[in-house]
Amino acid sequence: MLDHGAPPHNGGPAAPHSPGVGVRLMRRKPVERLVAEGGHGEGGTLRRSLGLWQLTMISIGATLGTGIFVVLGEAVPKAGPAVTLSFVIAGLTALFSALSYAELAGTIPVSGSSYSYAYATMGELIAWVCGWCLMLEYGVSVAAVAVGWGEYLNELLDGTIGVTLPAALSAPPGDGGVFNALALIVVMLAMAFLLGGARESARANTVMVLVKIGALVLFCAIGVQGFRSGNYENFMPLGMAGVSAAGATLFFSYIGFDAASTAGEEAKNAQRDLPRAILLSLAIITALYVLVAAVAVGAKPWRQFTDSEATLAQIMREVTGQSFWGTLLAFCAVIAIASVVLTVLYGQTRILFAMSRDGLVPKVFARVSPRTGTPRANTLIVSLFCGVLAAAVPLGQLADATSIGTLFAFALVNVAVVVLRRSRPDMPRSFRVPLSPLLPALGFGFCLWMMGSLSTVTWVVFGVWMAVGLVFYFLYGYRRSRLAAPAPSEAK
Repeated sequence: MLDHGAPPHNGGPAAPHSPGVGVRLMRRKPVERLVAEGGHGEGGTLRRSLGLWQLTMISIGATLGTGIFVVLGEAVPKAGPAVTLSFVIAGLTALFSALSYAELAGTIPVSGSSYSYAYATMGELIAWVCGWCLMLEYGVSVAAVAVGWGEYLNELLDGTIGVTLPAALSAPPGDGGVFNALALIVVMLAMAFLLGGARESARANTVMVLVKIGALVLFCAIGVQGFRSGNYENFMPLGMAGVSAAGATLFFSYIGFDAASTAGEEAKNAQRDLPRAILLSLAIITALYVLVAAVAVGAKPWRQFTDSEATLAQIMREVTGQSFWGTLLAFCAVIAIASVVLTVLYGQTRILFAMSRDGLVPKVFARVSPRTGTPRANTLIVSLFCGVLAAAVPLGQLADATSIGTLFAFALVNVAVVVLRRSRPDMPRSFRVPLSPLLPALGFGFCLWMMGSLSTVTWVVFGVWMAVGLVFYFLYGYRRSRLAAPAPSEAK
């Protein structure tokens, strides 16, 4: 009798079964393989040279400065004196996600940050979407912060030698300029540091972080002298909607606390130090943000805030009646914002390094210089792209686009920590999110809530960005993914 259920026999071995599209989109990269590949690139390896202090400074360097020195002037008109509450809400949103980041960074200590965490837990397509959002978070925020750097440099030049660069060369199109050469210059300076090596960049960043913390403490000490309690009488003039809208904008100021997670393959003791660096940096940043915002609003009526990126320097001049203090703060801000550009640019290159190693973006991003232990071509390409973007696009559009990409990536991290707890409950974890899955669920919900507070234009930009990313993935990454060819040790 014939067995109608058996495959036809033609004398040769049966053709291997090809997985369907759905299976390929959901393929996950084993945690062990992620960790084993750590540090290895095309032609060289990254060097493990960063300790807890350097990692914490990287996170503070990537975060502290963007909201206070740059975006505060845009957020106050949205929330009024309640902008301090907006900072707290944005900080809570960041905290919930930071806890999830801390657990995953200690469990999967690699350079890919949330991209790699999603790859290990939710599959390749979600990982790609997360990585594409990280490009929006890191790459575009470099450009946004660089725009603010030019504003403070002009303040510094005006206060020291009495001249400023013309708007044509210090502002992007749409903001009264033609080409923001200053923004391009700071990105190129950061690129030069990064090409020298991770350890050298970390040292320079540490000096710049100490300068910016000192500048904010100085602002509080002087600004409090102009404090007027009457500025807080109508605390929430625009209601909770205004607080929420300002919080969504100010979330941009918390972008970067996860930068330490991108240094997972260059940390000396990644599993121990990454969680500590993430949480310690966020605590320091939140305390400084709330304090500075409270002093700023107390020293200047909220209706008088403008969208100038040099808000703090202006307040210093108004309180003291002297240009010296504002000039000094402008100098510190120039150093501070350069630190943000340096560390965020670093994070972007390391994420692309991980994605390239997985085959989802071109190999050039994974090439490592044997001499410096850095991805040189990667750094050059990313720096030129971010520099040109900073020179050509206004700050406000960049900041909101960055916030929505970051919030989406953070939402995925909160999901990933719960998925990994269920799929690999016995895996060693150097840090565990307390009250899981409650706190990750709150983190996920807060991220969605703040995304909903962003403008329709921002959502349209985000939708277009995602569409472009998906087209690139299906034309390139889907076909070239190295996960389609298992590692030799995994082949059976």
